[in-house]
Amino acid sequence: MSESYIQNLFAERIGGASYGKSTAIYKFAKIKQAKAAAKRKNPDTPLIDMGVGEPDEMADPQVVETLRNEAGKPENRGYADNGGPEFREAAADYMKKVFGVKELDPETDVIHSIGSKTALSLLPAGFVNPGEYVIMTVPGYPVLGTHAKYYGGNVHNVELHEENDFLPNLGSIPREVLEKAKILVLNYPNNPTGACATNEFFQRAVRFAKENRLIIVQDAAYGALVFDGKPLSILSVPGAKDVAVELHSLSKSYNMTGWRIGFVCGNPLIVKAYGDIKDNSDSGQFLAIQKAGVTALKHPAITQKITTKYFRRMDLLVEALNAGGFKAKKSGGTFFLYTRAPLSATRDGKTTRFDTAEAFSEWLIGEQLISTVPWDEAGPYVRFSVTFEAKDEKDEKRIIHEIADRLNPYSFEF
Repeated sequence: MSESYIQNLFAERIGGASYGKSTAIYKFAKIKQAKAAAKRKNPDTPLIDMGVGEPDEMADPQVVETLRNEAGKPENRGYADNGGPEFREAAADYMKKVFGVKELDPETDVIHSIGSKTALSLLPAGFVNPGEYVIMTVPGYPVLGTHAKYYGGNVHNVELHEENDFLPNLGSIPREVLEKAKILVLNYPNNPTGACATNEFFQRAVRFAKENRLIIVQDAAYGALVFDGKPLSILSVPGAKDVAVELHSLSKSYNMTGWRIGFVCGNPLIVKAYGDIKDNSDSGQFLAIQKAGVTALKHPAITQKITTKYFRRMDLLVEALNAGGFKAKKSGGTFFLYTRAPLSATRDGKTTRFDTAEAFSEWLIGEQLISTVPWDEAGPYVRFSVTFEAKDEKDEKRIIHEIADRLNPYSFEF
């Protein structure tokens, strides 16, 4: 059968005439394949999945009950467009109670999103012209950069290194990039490092943005999941609202991953632009889900309970890994533990070497049935997620002890 003319119609941004012909396998597809192979090879050994990165529990019962009640009301059946006032007001109140951000006007400074991913994909449409730059950190979540490239833009990556507490060195950005840059993307608490920003860093970032005529998009999807001290918003920094918006999501902080509800808040002009783009891209999230979100936002104690669980699991995991020779450090927040991958593993005189974090991660899945996510963009690291499924605290300890038992026979070189 001859090749369809459709093959020549694909846009260059997704590969043009070569679309679909690549044999490259992307990281998460490789992980999925490796997990399936390991299960087939070892059907009697349970795979411990530390790589998923999404909550292991259902949303709180009162949130689910609100959805159930609101879904049956006729006034909620129509298009939500750019959102209902109740959710905007609840989001502004949440920012005040949890983050101490007091000056958000629900009418102009807050708008709902169908999750952070959608917000990150839409924002470049309002700012990026061909040839212009967005500045992002690596390792990190690439969605805003991907869409900036769709519009003909460029991405400049700033590496995150342990010696700088996984904060970007803004002074390393070349002048020629800054002259064409529009957006600085931050993400704290950070995926995958788990690092938290400081007030001093946010102050520095705001000054940097003003000096270089940038807007800041601070992705705070894990904003309230911090282990020490009070959650920090960039909008609590004086003058931040002049240049910044912050993205919040109920996915991680309220176990509402599949519900797709969050909000964008901050600079009213950026919020308005996002709203206009959004209005031409979707018809809003189902109002019943927004009203369930209101219930969630009014009960930040739900997040505190979730954070306590991750805090407990993180302590157990750090202890287990370090007993096996790792040099893991508890993250400041999120449910991620980001630690350097070993160079080799030795058992009974046999040594297996790892040229990359990806090689170690594949070995860990294939030989030990422990799934992680590798990152090699700024050094060889692996990300463990403490969102593994466990029935209770006793089961948590059992799973962590099982990880230790599988790793203890090996001597790791770093």
